[in-house]
Amino acid sequence: MNESAKTPNAGGEDDLALIQLVLAGDRRAFEPLVRRHERRVYRVALAILENVEDAEEAMQDAFIKAYRHLDKFRGESKFTTWLTSIVVNESLQRRKARKEFVSLDESIGVENKSLPRRFEPWTSNPEKQYGKLEIRHLVEEAIRDLPQIYRETLVLRDIEELSAEEAAAALGLTVPALKSRLLRARLLLRESLSRHFEKPRPLPTRIADTARQLGKMMKAGLAKSAGR
Repeated sequence: MNESAKTPNAGGEDDLALIQLVLAGDRRAFEPLVRRHERRVYRVALAILENVEDAEEAMQDAFIKAYRHLDKFRGESKFTTWLTSIVVNESLQRRKARKEFVSLDESIGVENKSLPRRFEPWTSNPEKQYGKLEIRHLVEEAIRDLPQIYRETLVLRDIEELSAEEAAAALGLTVPALKSRLLRARLLLRESLSRHFEKPRPLPTRIADTARQLGKMMKAGLAKSAGR
């Protein structure tokens, strides 16, 4: 048997194979499932809770619950989707328990206030450069700075790649409401990153702008002198 046949890859089929082993009584088969998905689960928990310790606890609780209820996974969706829904629920419950969640009225206020104020052309597309460490750092920092309701929506849809229906169900939203939040989240993220990627104005343009400003100042000064 070759090595590739021995070692499972990160695909959904291998998840199902490991799940079958666990359900058959091999508890150790759950360990590679945890290793394979722990970063994803942690990212989701951190996006919702904004606290490392709370996120780690939510991640542990999510894996425990997944293990206990593994027999309820029917394979109708990806295991990653099922597991992500569990950690979202755990994180939301934990956030509600510490009374730091955003109420419906407050979320409406946030949505009305958190509108992008400028749109600048980028010299390059950050998504295409996301593999570079410095770009990755900028994007992650910008995502962390998003208002909570937009951060969790963006993480579920654009990073964890849940469908609109799956993300909406996990967050307790309608699909149209989720899409509205996602649009605003993307616009806010773009606005936040624009200063790092916007095109500097050409030197002749800057010189011309400066000359126009000086001309206006001189005219204003002459008009003021003439009026004395």
